[in-house]
Amino acid sequence: MAKKLYVGNLSYSTTTDSLKAAFAQAGEVSDAIVMTDKMSGRSRGFGFVTMPNDDDAQKAIDMFDGKDLDGRAVKVNEAKPLDPNNRPQRSGGFRRDSMSF
Repeated sequence: MAKKLYVGNLSYSTTTDSLKAAFAQAGEVSDAIVMTDKMSGRSRGFGFVTMPNDDDAQKAIDMFDGKDLDGRAVKVNEAKPLDPNNRPQRSGGFRRDSMSF
């Protein structure tokens, strides 16, 4: 079964292609993405790598966690599934119905 890995503390110069190429050293990479800011297009400093083989995914964790990638010591672990009930709520400011006078 495929494993999705979280890769944190990425250099802002790391691209999706360079992330995929780096993790390909540990085994087959089916997908890689560096998360970017919607407004500026700049890297948010983390990304995800999906590897179809569990052994290769573990090898990638062992190979890269705490190691230097593009000048930064990256954090690599198995990604946690997104819990829709635990998403942070964004607020545009005060809500009229929650204000008391």
